[in-house]
Amino acid sequence: MINVFLKTLLFIFSFFILNKIYVKNPPNIIFYLSDDKDQIDHNVYGNDLVPSNPINRLAVEGMTFENAYTTQSICAPSRSQIYTGLYPIKNGCYANHLPVKKNTVDVNDYLQSIGYEVVLAGKSHVNPSSVFNWTKYFKNEGKLLPMSKIKNYIKNAKKPYCLFIASDYPHGPFPTRTEFKESDIYDNPYSKKYRLNNEKGYYQNIVNDNNQLNEILDFIEINDKNKNTLFIYASDGGLRGKWSVDEVGLKIPLIIRWPKIIKAGSKNSDLINLVDILPTIIESTGNKIPKSLDGYSFLSSLKGASNKRKYTYGISTRQNVRNAKIFPSRSIRDIKYKYIINYNSYDIHKKNLGLDSIKNAFIKIGAQSFKNKPHEELYDLINDPYETTNLINEKRFGNVLVKLKKELKSWMLIQNDFLVNNKMPLIKPTLHPLDKETEWTKVPDNLENRIKSNAYMHSHY
Repeated sequence: MINVFLKTLLFIFSFFILNKIYVKNPPNIIFYLSDDKDQIDHNVYGNDLVPSNPINRLAVEGMTFENAYTTQSICAPSRSQIYTGLYPIKNGCYANHLPVKKNTVDVNDYLQSIGYEVVLAGKSHVNPSSVFNWTKYFKNEGKLLPMSKIKNYIKNAKKPYCLFIASDYPHGPFPTRTEFKESDIYDNPYSKKYRLNNEKGYYQNIVNDNNQLNEILDFIEINDKNKNTLFIYASDGGLRGKWSVDEVGLKIPLIIRWPKIIKAGSKNSDLINLVDILPTIIESTGNKIPKSLDGYSFLSSLKGASNKRKYTYGISTRQNVRNAKIFPSRSIRDIKYKYIINYNSYDIHKKNLGLDSIKNAFIKIGAQSFKNKPHEELYDLINDPYETTNLINEKRFGNVLVKLKKELKSWMLIQNDFLVNNKMPLIKPTLHPLDKETEWTKVPDNLENRIKSNAYMHSHY
């Protein structure tokens, strides 16, 4: 613990000395994060039925990003990317409910060292607190945002601030009584493949989320706080593709407003990833971006130019979640093509078997649970944005495939991805073990509580 403290202290000192502090009217930053909301479920992204008034308002006043992504479509890993500027495997939060590594440097270290307060309001879902050392933390009031504390802080802040407002909506549970009829629900291009159990309840939770966002936007405007405020709206991943590397899970809404900097009503097709948020925030304050970050600043995109990102990546573990299974996947996309590799697909799963019969049984269960998923997938996202036609066996895409495979392997090596050297790793559970029966997970009687501790790969927690 002392070593971690000294390392953090040394970082803060060096970052403070090496960077100039942006003292001339530094921007306040507000990041509003929705929870489990598909990109398509906004008017500006194609759903003309879903209520979207506050998002439309931001789009009219700011910039809408058409190709924004998370690397992992699940709560804690997405949030950890935002706060650390690192991909999930590097920061340690590569499955839901896992902590980041104890020596991780985060947004608090970067911004507090240059005079900012860093505040989290609402849902946390990140650990440990020794890393995420917020200036202030305002907890949710039930499922609702602590609105009075948020307003009071914005109105009375004495220092420049970075305020993360993390909504618990539209994340379930979804209400059964809603204001919507079946005819109100948009039959989007993902609907046949990814159907939600209660879309009317999901829409109702979207309304609840909209109401909170609208209240915050109104308050900022009424109190004349929007002129020098960089306002970011996003979600942490798509609900229909949650836990997967499919587009409907990884692709997220991202709309940013910054008066006098961003052209109102503009759109941007650059590839953006959640790890790019932190370096962009740092550069927006006039400070240099640490080379240790995985993300790229896209401040140039906000000003109408292009950014540096050529690829965005995806990871899926499907462990440590409800209905957990052994089915890891990785993906990479450039501006046009996307490649996916499913490491425990049914067609190759026998290659993953070893000497441990219990582990073998769970490997087989994982493969059988996704029988429709091939070992490899390739999509042309310009002509097939909803991933309906797998081009993996089309010889004319051979060069594309070679390039994407090479880039993905290079990235995995840089990230020290555990799939590079492990045949089929089991992730040590903090919740939802593979071999324990729960209301969400069914386990054959002969496999219950049978996984030995030494079957799990070594972890940092």
